[in-house]
Amino acid sequence: MDEAFEQCRSTLRKKAVSKGFSTLITNDIINTLEPLERVIKLDRSQPEFTESFIGYATKRMSEYRIKTGKRMLAEHAVLLDKLARQYGVPARYIVAFWGLETNYGGYKGKIKTLNALATLACDPRRSQYFTQELFNIFTLLDDGRIQPDQLLGSWAGAMGHMQFMPTTLITYGVDGDGDGKLNVWGSLPDALTSAANYLNKIGWNKEEIWGRTVELPKNFDFAQVVVGDKYPLSHFKKLGITKTYKRPLSNYDTQAKLILPSGHLGPAFLVYANFSIILKWNYSQNYALAVGLLADQLAGINHGLDHYNAKPHPFTNKHLKALQQKLLEQDYKIGKPDGIWGPKTRKAMQQYQLKNNLVADGFPNAEVFEALAISLQ
Repeated sequence: MDEAFEQCRSTLRKKAVSKGFSTLITNDIINTLEPLERVIKLDRSQPEFTESFIGYATKRMSEYRIKTGKRMLAEHAVLLDKLARQYGVPARYIVAFWGLETNYGGYKGKIKTLNALATLACDPRRSQYFTQELFNIFTLLDDGRIQPDQLLGSWAGAMGHMQFMPTTLITYGVDGDGDGKLNVWGSLPDALTSAANYLNKIGWNKEEIWGRTVELPKNFDFAQVVVGDKYPLSHFKKLGITKTYKRPLSNYDTQAKLILPSGHLGPAFLVYANFSIILKWNYSQNYALAVGLLADQLAGINHGLDHYNAKPHPFTNKHLKALQQKLLEQDYKIGKPDGIWGPKTRKAMQQYQLKNNLVADGFPNAEVFEALAISLQ
């Protein structure tokens, strides 16, 4: 064991003692903590941004996942109906999260959670965050709500059927089966009830769906919609946006955002407040769309993504980082270049496209790279 980790472990022990944790924590648990080199490697990895939205969504809405999800809806209908009534979250959304997180419990992760969290707590990059996560696990252990031998999960410390981080578990975890434990690994009532409670508490609106697929009119004026901004649904209706098959949007009074995850040549979505709630679970636009789309597939709603190109993008995160740097040099506000197509980059890119008479969809297509003299070779 390296000296730095040993010193960190000593510091963790002192903090645990000062916070009044039991000897189970300060001696038995902390004394057995070990660093995991693999966890640091995974934390440092920056996978190249090559997967298209269609490729991402297609993998997560496989025939197996849809078929299994429908079976889970039927098998656990009593529990899921109860949760829908109590927490206001329809069953198909809970099952969609479950399917995306662990393939309905098929893979919950096999890394020792205590060691993973300790490794990241002792690493300077995000030490404060993971130290808090580790101490929340200590609290759950001291309370007797979880047991040490249960603690297996992802490399970052996410656990159980729904891949909850310790802070989420301690804040929103519910003993769904009434046995006095929080067994999100082995008890579906605990795992699914905790998920429903979490979504309810962070603001799920039972009166609305997550969003819908829409169609843009030809020669759509992108200058009328700032990427990432919310507008009344009536605004999009006036711009000629329709539901699929040219059906008119409703007159429902709500706010919506237009999302084009593959640019103007790909599918278009209007998303509502519940989409933002999904983002609180996982701050990834593709993930949030996949949850909504899978939930709809479980209800028999097909959004017709099959005819779109699922090939990887021709650019990598290295190309995107170069693009961001070019925009930064032209005084566009994107923050630090990181190679990720995030909200600031989408807005800055749209501004650049408008200024240079390009299709202003905020997407890094070949025209943008060419205009900025960035080779994709």
